[in-house]
Amino acid sequence: MNANAQENSGQLNGLKWLLVAAVVGAAVWGNSYFAAEPLLYRVIGLLVMTAIGIAISLQTSQGAAFANLAKGTRTEIRKVVWPTRQETTQTTMIVVVFVVVCGLILWGMDTLFGWLASLLIG
Repeated sequence: MNANAQENSGQLNGLKWLLVAAVVGAAVWGNSYFAAEPLLYRVIGLLVMTAIGIAISLQTSQGAAFANLAKGTRTEIRKVVWPTRQETTQTTMIVVVFVVVCGLILWGMDTLFGWLASLLIG
């Protein structure tokens, strides 16, 4: 019985994805068909069709899994300890100073090797 339920669910998911594709196709066709209408109305129509497509796709097993993933991601982001403004500024300054020092060292080495090469070559 479980295999039959999964098979029916898979078929329904396929039909739902076809319906989503039809909604997207209708949105694209409607946008081109109503090209003479004001842009605001076409954008509103596209937003409505997008909302309908998202609502249908969330009813599939893949859409439900994505929604659960997004909820889990939001929960994990809330657990992150973000640095303070002072820590961010200090770290940024350390990186800037390090980059400048490395740049000066590389510039000095390039100048030195260029000078040595010009002495050897003549």
